Amino acid sequence: MEVIELKHPLVEHKLAILRDKNTGTKEFRELVSELSTMLCYEAMKEADIYETEIETPMTKMKVKKVNEDNYVFVPILRAGTGMLDGIIKLIPNAKIGHVGMYRDENTFKPNVYYFKVPKDISKKEVLVLDPMLATGGSGIDAINLLKEKGVKKIKFVCIISAPEGIKKMQEIHPDVQIYTASIDKKLNENAYIVPGLGDAGDRIFGTK
Repeated sequence: MEVIELKHPLVEHKLAILRDKNTGTKEFRELVSELSTMLCYEAMKEADIYETEIETPMTKMKVKKVNEDNYVFVPILRAGTGMLDGIIKLIPNAKIGHVGMYRDENTFKPNVYYFKVPKDISKKEVLVLDPMLATGGSGIDAINLLKEKGVKKIKFVCIISAPEGIKKMQEIHPDVQIYTASIDKKLNENAYIVPGLGDAGDRIFGTK
């Protein structure tokens, strides 16, 4: 699967403010939400639609709609929840699952502490949400858990990504399409994305 990197002046503009270390918590949250909306718009461009009939103030007509019940959004805790507001504005009736992970500061590997998804998730299309695709560990583990539940259609949506994380994700989950607002240069020795934006969770929740 190819990686879809959004290329748009508004995306570049919002990313520039998001990356700035002087951007405050409130504005950072708003920008994450706005960029997530744009990413969801792109990720849903091939969504299944069905035809139905409505009545406008003028006449009856055939229209096409998305079956919102077919979709589940799964943010990776905690930072992924910062993307939810911007996405559920587009698909408000989608179901929400959660994967809780934390990164071991020595090994940089994720540890799973929480996993709860809708019972019928195997029949749904799932968008996994995480602002950062760095080493790829958290995303890969989350997708592993979803595949164990029988999920066949999965997309990974992130704001910033590193080439190392993309490569690892594609090696282990070649069937999962990645949507990102930016592919950055590299990971540093502490597995942070460069130039990146720092720790997304800390900046979203004001714990930096």
